[in-house]
Amino acid sequence: MTRFADNRRVFFIEEPIFGSDRSELRISARRDSLFVVTPHLPDGANVDAELSELVRDLFARRGIDQFVAWYYTPMMLSWSRHLEPVAVVYDCMDELSLFKNAPAELIECEAKLFETADLVFTGGRSLYEAKRLQHEAVFAFPSSIDVAHFAQALTITDEPEDQKEIARPRIGFFGVIDERTDIDLLRELASARPD
Repeated sequence: MTRFADNRRVFFIEEPIFGSDRSELRISARRDSLFVVTPHLPDGANVDAELSELVRDLFARRGIDQFVAWYYTPMMLSWSRHLEPVAVVYDCMDELSLFKNAPAELIECEAKLFETADLVFTGGRSLYEAKRLQHEAVFAFPSSIDVAHFAQALTITDEPEDQKEIARPRIGFFGVIDERTDIDLLRELASARPD
């Protein structure tokens, strides 16, 4: 999305956070044309109705009329159906229906997104094989990294404050921690190297 923001405005709408006193969108500018939009909703809110109205207002206030809708989850389709994008992209990077506590309606929402999408990307070959017959324009787009961003680590000369007290050699983990993570393995490694 940062690359798209080099040439146009990008509004990255996150999934809602609940527990707010009122429904609102909090917008954080990450760059001149890259905005992270975080919906805050009261507990028990009608998510589809609230988000639909909040997004309609956002588009009106920001003059968003010619846009591409880029979905990372089919669950956002239910409150964005009123939008009229020039194109729809479904960025299917995981088999979300297999995640723990996946919503029951996820598979149905994904089928509707396949009907709506102009283009589908999948995260890796096996996911591509699972999805390629569901849409006429599915392309494998394996995970990758931002080389320039991570190369900056090679130029760090000062020890980060939060790591100064950690003994060497250092063993670390980075990445998502969810139900797919081998927590027992992490526990064993931590026990084997408590320092």
